[in-house]
Amino acid sequence: MTDIHVVILAAGKGTRMKSDLPKVLHRAAELPLIEHVCRAAAALRPASITVVVGHDAEKVQRAIRERVGLGFAVQQPQLGTGHALLQTESRLLGATGTLVLLSGDVPLLRPATLRALVATHTGQGAAATVLTAVVDNPLGYGRIVRDEGRITAIVEHKDAGAAQKAIREINSGIYAFDIAPLFGALKQIGAANAQGEYYLPDLVTIYRARGLGVETVVAGDAREILGVNSRLELAEVGRILKMTKNEQLMESGVTVIDPPSVFVGPDVTIGADTILHPGVYLEGRTVVGSQCVIHSGVRIVDSRIDDGVVINNFCVITESHVASGARVGPFAHIRPHSAVGEHAHVGNFVELKKTTLGAGSKASHLSYLGDATIGAKVNVGAGTITCNYDGTTKHPTVIEDGAFIGSDTQLIAPVRVGRGAYVAAGSSITDDVPADALAIARGKQVNKVGWVSRNKKPRG
Repeated sequence: MTDIHVVILAAGKGTRMKSDLPKVLHRAAELPLIEHVCRAAAALRPASITVVVGHDAEKVQRAIRERVGLGFAVQQPQLGTGHALLQTESRLLGATGTLVLLSGDVPLLRPATLRALVATHTGQGAAATVLTAVVDNPLGYGRIVRDEGRITAIVEHKDAGAAQKAIREINSGIYAFDIAPLFGALKQIGAANAQGEYYLPDLVTIYRARGLGVETVVAGDAREILGVNSRLELAEVGRILKMTKNEQLMESGVTVIDPPSVFVGPDVTIGADTILHPGVYLEGRTVVGSQCVIHSGVRIVDSRIDDGVVINNFCVITESHVASGARVGPFAHIRPHSAVGEHAHVGNFVELKKTTLGAGSKASHLSYLGDATIGAKVNVGAGTITCNYDGTTKHPTVIEDGAFIGSDTQLIAPVRVGRGAYVAAGSSITDDVPADALAIARGKQVNKVGWVSRNKKPRG
């Protein structure tokens, strides 16, 4: 196979988005539009990827510059797609093979479709191959004009006559080109059209006049070529991406009870026989194991959830690990760098922050555990607080295996509770508690008999 070089057009402002953010950086299904395109392009294993930038070029470059082998060309001013592609000539000087041209605002394109485009292009020895689609409403798209089945021209909507506007086969703006004749032909494109721009589709007419082969590939699913020019269209492609992901999960053995209400990010993986209830959000690089149950209102970001975990309603878990068989929630908050051990239980209105809760341990109610290392089979009573911040520095709390922390305890860090020790309810612990000891740290109760009768004022 000849070398493949990818060019992605991303110079436009996206005026209809009404935003200070470049259009290609708006997000659909968590990722910037252009990131979806870059991922599809990477599946071709290209020798190079060049992104043509223009409006807010630095913002676009910052967003994607870490991709290996990616470079940039600047289009300034923006004078149309033909002019944009011409700006890559210096980067591709001496290159041979196939150039695949993509648009940075078309996020639904599948790698399989790109492979089919390249295969047709190289197999037919074409100078250019156009990806097309047949749609019910072609408004705004360039029309594919054919003669006896062969493409003869692409006519932009604003330049089309009545008969051409009736054509339902449209140009996707996605092409494969033989590099050898490309840049010379680009310099022949004129700007005598309604927009006064250099239209890339005019290459079809130029190539046909030269006797060079032009082929087409029709996309099997017209949704793949949907571009984004407005917030409404952004929401639509986001919906399609979400549903596509959910369908893939269900095909792999995951139960998604109400797919339209569940969001699973593109980099999330989930094991078989896991159940997702309505209103679940799984984001980032989250990994969920098999046979888990995730109830409604849960949001999990960049976390690992092992097999057999139950996460009850309205929990938030971020950058943390929940081990197999554990139960979380409802209404629990597990903040970054926390770990919940096997068969441990984090109950309602419990917050963990940089805390490890050991295997079989329980914090069932109304507690804040921050900067704590909690061993196995520890019971943390309701209302327990690790007082980890002294106003300047965070301090650790250590609770060893088998300890029992009574309700409404305050552990004033830094402090350690030894193995098997008990802390009485209502205590404020400021010193270490030895193993197997009972710590009681509370004021002595005083009952003043008759105080109420002596001090209660009569009601007027």
